[in-house]
Amino acid sequence: MAPVVIDLSHAEDPRDVVHLAVQALAEGRLVAFPTETVYGVAASALDESAVARLLQVKGRREGHPLTLAIKSADDAVDYVPDIAPLARRLARRCWPGPITLVLEDDHPDSAVQQLPESVQQAVSPNGTIGLRVPAHPVLQSVLRLSAGPLVLSSANRSGQGDAVTAKEVVQTLGGDIELVIDDGRCKFAQPSSVVRVHEGGFEVLRAGVFSETALKRLSGLFILLVCTGNTCRSPMAEAMMKKKVADKLGCKPQELEDRGIMIASAGIAAMAGGRSATEAVQAMRERELEVSQHESQPLSERLARHADLVITMTHGHRDAVIAQWPDAAPRTFTLCVDGRDVADPIGGPIEWYRRCADEIDKELDRWVEEIDFTTPAFMKTK
Repeated sequence: MAPVVIDLSHAEDPRDVVHLAVQALAEGRLVAFPTETVYGVAASALDESAVARLLQVKGRREGHPLTLAIKSADDAVDYVPDIAPLARRLARRCWPGPITLVLEDDHPDSAVQQLPESVQQAVSPNGTIGLRVPAHPVLQSVLRLSAGPLVLSSANRSGQGDAVTAKEVVQTLGGDIELVIDDGRCKFAQPSSVVRVHEGGFEVLRAGVFSETALKRLSGLFILLVCTGNTCRSPMAEAMMKKKVADKLGCKPQELEDRGIMIASAGIAAMAGGRSATEAVQAMRERELEVSQHESQPLSERLARHADLVITMTHGHRDAVIAQWPDAAPRTFTLCVDGRDVADPIGGPIEWYRRCADEIDKELDRWVEEIDFTTPAFMKTK
């Protein structure tokens, strides 16, 4: 019997499609979903008979793990409680998105241990677990409404080409699945990148949407300095910190990105494209640093999510960051360790900017000392 195919473009309400898919999965059926990469076929990870059927349909050989699809990057810690900082960084920056992270699965408190034994063997036969947060909105909604995670695999037979349209899914799997959600051709039409993260770094197990070069950039340390308008305090802090870190590593500031370190600044009330204050430019030139070409940028969701460390000039800035992006709270600190705010010199004479730069310079010395730039974890315990 051919599967039921639901075309999202003809659905009166996509929420009805989501509920149908959730019900089908709860009843032990296999459902094919569009993702941003290729079409995938899913089974409830709580239903061992459904997962067994998925393995049979795929023709997957023993020892070749299936992926576990989870709701969000925050859920990863439930499955890998001691998840490495590098894996956290990639999850935060790439999920939802086209990357599968392969992580060690040896923690006794892992939620994997709560799955049926045969499902554990299907997703973690070799002591690792592959986790993914797909970006397609329908599959995201299904994951949010499902009782547990989903076991997910590409909607094809093992060894065959990937299905990038619902028509290809039906041609390949036919009546072996019960429901196909059709949302046209997949956005990327190529598989997710599969990346194994280990203590010393990462290894690309399967090339996909993200190139190895892009993954190296995404896995690097990103420090963000924040003030109000991003025209004086934070640009000065950015320039000084780049110089200090480069000196510590024995390289030039322009070589930091090649070493996987990015330092930038932003303002919580900044206008895009503004220039540094004239006095800030002068104060930095007196230190043989240049900020005249700096262009201000507003603090955005992407910057707040990608930053490993957000350093704000005042408590008010920190409060504003956390109010907007609560998930950034554990990564957001004020510059001064003794609790003082760095006063805004805007509108004042050059002496105010010099004193401000002196204060920032002194505090940055402490921060640079606290950061271990030679390991994937980067941050020492503060």
